Amino acid sequence: MTRNLNEVLAQLEERLGYEVTFDLIIRRLKVAHKQAALVFLDGFVNDVATIHIMRSLQTIPRMGITSGALEQLLQEYVPFFEVSIADSLEAGIDELLCGTMLLIIDGVSDLAVLDVRQYVTRGSEEPTLEKVTRGSRDGFVETALFNVNLIRRRIRDPNLRFESLKVGLRSKTDVVVGYIEDIADPSLVQEVKSRIEAVKRDAIPMGGKNLEEYILGTVFNPLPVTRYTERPDVAAAHLLEGHIVIIVDTTPFVLLVPVTVWHFTQHAEEYFQNPPVGTYLRWVRSSGILGSLVLLPLWYQLAVSANLPEWLAFIGPKDPGRLDLWFQLLLLEIGLDLIRMALIHTPDSLATSLGLVGAIILGDLAVSVGLFTGEAILYTAIVAICSFATPSIEFGNAIRLFRYVLFFGAVIAGWWGLGAALIIILLVFGLTKSFGIPYLWPLLPFDGPALLRVIFRYPIPQVAIRPRLTKPQDIRAQKKRNKGGR
Repeated sequence: MTRNLNEVLAQLEERLGYEVTFDLIIRRLKVAHKQAALVFLDGFVNDVATIHIMRSLQTIPRMGITSGALEQLLQEYVPFFEVSIADSLEAGIDELLCGTMLLIIDGVSDLAVLDVRQYVTRGSEEPTLEKVTRGSRDGFVETALFNVNLIRRRIRDPNLRFESLKVGLRSKTDVVVGYIEDIADPSLVQEVKSRIEAVKRDAIPMGGKNLEEYILGTVFNPLPVTRYTERPDVAAAHLLEGHIVIIVDTTPFVLLVPVTVWHFTQHAEEYFQNPPVGTYLRWVRSSGILGSLVLLPLWYQLAVSANLPEWLAFIGPKDPGRLDLWFQLLLLEIGLDLIRMALIHTPDSLATSLGLVGAIILGDLAVSVGLFTGEAILYTAIVAICSFATPSIEFGNAIRLFRYVLFFGAVIAGWWGLGAALIIILLVFGLTKSFGIPYLWPLLPFDGPALLRVIFRYPIPQVAIRPRLTKPQDIRAQKKRNKGGR
């Protein structure tokens, strides 16, 4: 890079569109009686810190400044802790676009990078999707550094690592990979980093969701293979189990990998209740998830079947209605999804009115005119309640699609179609993996002690050290290593 200040500024102005983009600020000043300039993006820098730095720079006495002496000058005269050196214009532009401030001095080929960034951010609040009756009320925000702080506040382990990567040829989004060095599988950590570094795209505008599709290849399989969480305590608990946390800047949640199906059936509420109560809640929630999958197709098949035993004779509508039963159920399913989407796009002040219109007026009128039967609406409502009991929205949406598979299998081929669809779904679950971990582990492959931890909510004192999640072929060796902790 040239040592001439005017030439450097000319290149910066051309590359960044100075006087075209309004927020690029170039502030000329003198440092040690040499011409210099501060370059930054308006709104990103902390005004108070910047003023203090400018005062200190303007009081530096006359001295010879070379590239080698620049670091010494920063150490002695700049009262700030986050300073570094960029040895090329490209590196300096990358830092500038991240929000830092550049110090350019005439006759010096290196650039000083002053990290005086401040981001507009909201306060840490309890996530609306992961509320608990007890426990902390803080949640992740859109700034990656703050999210790291929330985790470090809970795990003060010197082996906790957070490695920073950049994704996006244009966006250069900060992505942080977090893990505990002596717990997480080193090969798994390297695999996660390699997949992130292999992303060669312009940007990931949707943050963590875009990154998931790049590194996990979720295309046709609806099952989520990473768990989202907005709770720092949940992320900390998974780190202690050997999981890896992926934090994407501008995203108010983190990604947890690897995961199994059982991670989507558990909730933090279970660990803020006594073990028997937590176990009961887990069983009820798991029953609700299973019911949301099979209840509606099973009820339909029983309702249209002939020669039911007496104890099942009550199943099925006495008045079939004006539409075929399968078409009624299909319309009700689609109608519920429409109500969900409408509620998302409706202002809070009108959401209650929309709920009353959709759930009471339309439903009551539809039964009155004979369009739907009461039983069809009843069982659809029960399935909707079971769906809302699913802690993960992504897993709940996957279950909804699988319910359609079971439903159409029953409509097309009866019991045989229902059985064939169920086998297909079980195969999808069995063949799905998350970074090499089978989706149904510890059920398949079978691991008894680990499966008991899934079925029961263990008392915290009995979970001294959780087993490290690792590759299935290493499960036996892992159990021996962690035998004392179990």
